[in-house]
Amino acid sequence: MLVYAVFGDPVEHSLSPAMQNAAFSALGLSARYLAFRVRRERLRDAILGAEAMHFGGLNLTIPHKEAALSIVEPDENAAAMGAVNAVAFVDGSIRGYNTDGLGAVRALEGAGVRVDGRRVLIIGAGGAGKAIARQLALSGAQVAIANRDRRRAIELAAAVGGRGYGLSDLSKLVPEAEVVVNATSVGMRGGDPRLFDGRLLREGQTVFDIVYNRKTELLKDAARAGAVAIDGVPMLVWQGALSIEIWTGRKAPTDVMEEAVREELRNR
Repeated sequence: MLVYAVFGDPVEHSLSPAMQNAAFSALGLSARYLAFRVRRERLRDAILGAEAMHFGGLNLTIPHKEAALSIVEPDENAAAMGAVNAVAFVDGSIRGYNTDGLGAVRALEGAGVRVDGRRVLIIGAGGAGKAIARQLALSGAQVAIANRDRRRAIELAAAVGGRGYGLSDLSKLVPEAEVVVNATSVGMRGGDPRLFDGRLLREGQTVFDIVYNRKTELLKDAARAGAVAIDGVPMLVWQGALSIEIWTGRKAPTDVMEEAVREELRNR
């Protein structure tokens, strides 16, 4: 039996084991996916140990995505994004990939949202924001990025051919956007402040929140405004599905994976 794992700190909240084990079962693979808490300073030891023990592959979550770049051989996409979230062990090499950006685009497309040529506002310029911004730009979107640290937004926008702003500009940017993406963790906890006044949203927009553990206030505001509201579960599913395809060469059963995630959320 092959072992796969997600490394993070914390990692107890991860839904990846339920999702990936459901996929392995549906594919008839003799494999098991586990979650391991790995401290930042022991990441190299953990990745090398997994390779030595012939793990099938790894996913990486906070706080390891950027640190992994110096440990693995990143592909062009992961190197450009400055983060790794999937690791494969191939012929004695340890290779790094980033499936977050493409996972986000697949999630939007799966909801019937066209990306090419659309005005997309991404809130957040951290790891997730970088991945999503780059992939949306590659997919033909007109990207605007707003971030608490305006300088980071401007730097990321320059790298992907978009425009960078501070959060103070949201009152102007939100009504202009056709697609609004929350690429921050705001909304993960009840009581989190709103990113902006929900009355800025309108019918005909798409609002995509990468938070997946609860229905956020942003998504509630989107529904009230008549906008299309997409939670973070499809992105989680697609980044996991793309990881499976990297590790096994098999097409992952995304419908089975999404049901496993939503069932786990209902039981929590």
